[in-house]
Amino acid sequence: MKGNFNSIINSGTPVLVDFFAEWCGPCKTQSPILVDVSRELNGRVKVIKIDVDKNQELAARYQVRGVPTLTLFKNGQSVWRQSGVVDKNSLISFINKYL
Repeated sequence: MKGNFNSIINSGTPVLVDFFAEWCGPCKTQSPILVDVSRELNGRVKVIKIDVDKNQELAARYQVRGVPTLTLFKNGQSVWRQSGVVDKNSLISFINKYL
């Protein structure tokens, strides 16, 4: 995943990464919100999910200490990050600052 991840976050489109875990209750709450955000922003941002248990190296590299952790990458750089559940309107507002 590491090579693919780097090429994805270095693409011209901003990428919202959801660092999550299958066992995480708040992650399950965040998931449908991300689907709605992706639909509403309609291709202006790419949303991907990274399971921290299956991708421990990536989680460590980006210092993910809790899940869910959302990180927005633009041109390969982390430009915004927040842990915990983020509601749809707040998330869209944060993302729009970087589009």
